[in-house]
Amino acid sequence: MANRGRNITISVLYGGELYSLETYINEYRNLMMLLFDRIGPEGFGDCLGMGKCATCLISIDGNKSKLTSYDRNEETTIAKAGITDKNVRLSCQILIDEGIDGLELSIL
Repeated sequence: MANRGRNITISVLYGGELYSLETYINEYRNLMMLLFDRIGPEGFGDCLGMGKCATCLISIDGNKSKLTSYDRNEETTIAKAGITDKNVRLSCQILIDEGIDGLELSIL
């Protein structure tokens, strides 16, 4: 059995319900896949992680300032959706690693 390392825990607010999710590095390729698999929001992640559709939007709640910088084409996609809030990210562009441990977010 491969070494999973320590668990990564995140808190997710969706549809008025608070979820506590545990995962580990490499269990999912990105945060979008984790949220889709464990919570299954309808219409979530239409472009399957390409960062083009803005259907996997999340808001970072709490102090995770390093997660408010954009990757790849993420800034353009978010701007096209008319969003200016710097705490809003595409969950498909956030990798599952120790940097998200303790993350608090809302699915938009």
